[in-house]
Amino acid sequence: MVDIAPRTKQTGSAQTGSTQTDSTQTDSAPNDSAQRATSPKADATGDPARGTPAAGTDRDVRIDVDLLAEHLLGRWAEDRRISRRLVLDPALHKTEGLGTIEHRQRAFEQLQILVDAGAIQRPYPVELGGQDNHGGNLAAFEELTTADPSLQIKAGVQWGLFGSAVHHLGTARNHDEFLPGIIRFDVPGCFAMTETGHGSDVQSIATSATYDPDTEEFVVHTPFRGAWKDYIGNAALHGKAAVVFAKLVTQGVDHGVHAFYVPLRDDDGEFLPGVGGEDDGVKGGLNGIDNGRLHFDHVRIPRTNLLNRYGDVAEDGTYSSPIDSPGRRFFTMLGTLVQGRVSLDGAAVVAQKIGLQIALTYAMERRQFPTGGGTEGVLLDYGRHQRRLIPRLATVFAQSFAHEQLLRTFDDVFSGRLDTPERREDLETQAAAFKSLSTWSALDTLQECREACGGAGFLAENRLTSLRADLDVYVTFEGDNTVLLQLVGKRLLTDFRKKAPRDAASTAKFVAAQVGAKLADASGIRRLGQTVADRGSLAASVTDLRDAGTQRALLAGRVETMVAEIGMRLNTAGKDRARAALLLNRSQHELIEAARAHAELMQWDAFTAAIDEVPEGDTRRVLVWLRDLFALGLLEQHLDWYLVHGRLSAQRARAVSASIDRLVARLRPLVPQLLDTFGYEPGHVRAPIALGEERARQEEAAAWFAAERAAGRLPEQEKKPRP
Repeated sequence: MVDIAPRTKQTGSAQTGSTQTDSTQTDSAPNDSAQRATSPKADATGDPARGTPAAGTDRDVRIDVDLLAEHLLGRWAEDRRISRRLVLDPALHKTEGLGTIEHRQRAFEQLQILVDAGAIQRPYPVELGGQDNHGGNLAAFEELTTADPSLQIKAGVQWGLFGSAVHHLGTARNHDEFLPGIIRFDVPGCFAMTETGHGSDVQSIATSATYDPDTEEFVVHTPFRGAWKDYIGNAALHGKAAVVFAKLVTQGVDHGVHAFYVPLRDDDGEFLPGVGGEDDGVKGGLNGIDNGRLHFDHVRIPRTNLLNRYGDVAEDGTYSSPIDSPGRRFFTMLGTLVQGRVSLDGAAVVAQKIGLQIALTYAMERRQFPTGGGTEGVLLDYGRHQRRLIPRLATVFAQSFAHEQLLRTFDDVFSGRLDTPERREDLETQAAAFKSLSTWSALDTLQECREACGGAGFLAENRLTSLRADLDVYVTFEGDNTVLLQLVGKRLLTDFRKKAPRDAASTAKFVAAQVGAKLADASGIRRLGQTVADRGSLAASVTDLRDAGTQRALLAGRVETMVAEIGMRLNTAGKDRARAALLLNRSQHELIEAARAHAELMQWDAFTAAIDEVPEGDTRRVLVWLRDLFALGLLEQHLDWYLVHGRLSAQRARAVSASIDRLVARLRPLVPQLLDTFGYEPGHVRAPIALGEERARQEEAAAWFAAERAAGRLPEQEKKPRP
């Protein structure tokens, strides 16, 4: 899974050959021979204006919008289209400014609309009315974000967590008893894993389920306040039952965390004996979901309420499991619930597309400040405005293609086609990596979109503040992003150790190679080689940085170096486990940065693979520009690392920002076409400033000034004499 070896260059339609052709084109329009003859190929003198196209330079480039839109929809395009058509129903839309009580009731009623529309049955077994369509289920589910993130998450709690836990952790006896009511929404439910005192550290939860052989029941109990189940969706009001995660104790032995089906409320909505709870109250976002706390005071449930796919208890209290190792059993159980992270990654991408469509549309219509010609310019023709939004557009394309790969991995595993331990490990690593990057990016992008729209962006009707508030919690639920990246980092270290030799002679060579690489960084050999190759020409630096092979070598080299440095440091501990733990803790920040770098590399790889599937022509060329912009943005973000480690010369470092500026300007006239490839209709966007309101205001103002000027009614402007 962890492929950080440089790729060899290919020819023809493969990635590097075609990319090199695209990257050496001039900045002029393809059919504008006069412009090509007079414009320099690059800002070779260092002047940022030279070689940088004006906003209209590439207007002759035409993207095949339908082709690229289908490419973005991915393998489960029809499932996405069905879901998009469904969420055009105003009954599913968020009503901005709705009170918490009303919003909760609206979201609850919306779930029944999904059931009636047949929108939630995809992942379930055919015998229960499902389709065994796991990838299509998540693809469709993510599109609910355009209607209301509260709807998406509340549906996710009911069928993606509560129902999925019964489905994947239970056996036929559990399915027959519990799934029909869950699917029909007769039994609204909860997924009760997190405790007030333990969030991501699930193995340390304190809630217990102790087996009583005399009554053939489990006794579920929360022994103290910190063991209460917390932040639980549907717990405050609507949940009638919950999948409760607790430590299974039988015959005096703690067999670790298992899942139990526990009834919560009667038909009148009152807690059952021994069950209690509280309302979490108003939150920073997602207030359509009734999050709450649950606690259990020696609540008895039948033995058969244990979801027993990975562990079972016989009538006499004997425990059995198909997985002998308690640790492997625990992680296998959690691995079956990975779809929450997968869907959050996709939902974050959807939210960013909506945010960018609002902000970029507004920026192409809103006029502000006189230009050189005296008329007011649109915001997107200003360089800084382009720089703040267009690179984020490139990033969301990278995230879209990466998410498609993640969905395919997920479907491979959950369909059973490639359900191997290695593939499951790949799925867990990809989900942790991509979910972390896309949810962080969503907050950053939505905030930038809000600011780029000024006061209009702060109005609730234009959705940006609301979307950001609702997406905020995505970075910490289904796994805190920092903890998830630590999981990815540990996987990288495991792979590093597998590659490291064990015999003395090979180890010496391995260490020498690592030391040699470090010396090369320190001595500037790499920088010297770049300087010689570039011959002092910034244009040559730009050309090489636009090469796919160079980009991947730089991105992969950063991951390799960071992981190797940590791995070599940990190796000094030998068999001293205490020292190894200390060194790992001291390296935690670096490890998380390495994991983030690896996730960025995987996104770049996914983008490049997606380009390879597009035929030659303008569409492919524009995708290459976007991919290059994404890659160069990563280099610019981590420029200090590349300079300190000698991976970039000073001239190439300058070329990074110069190349970004040129690509941003090149892509500026293509923004309307790129937004069209998202495929979202006005009913999905629902922001007045992106649906003609601002354009109408500007046209009215222009018409008024034109009429007043023609009638001679405009006053003369005060002219001050020059000194």
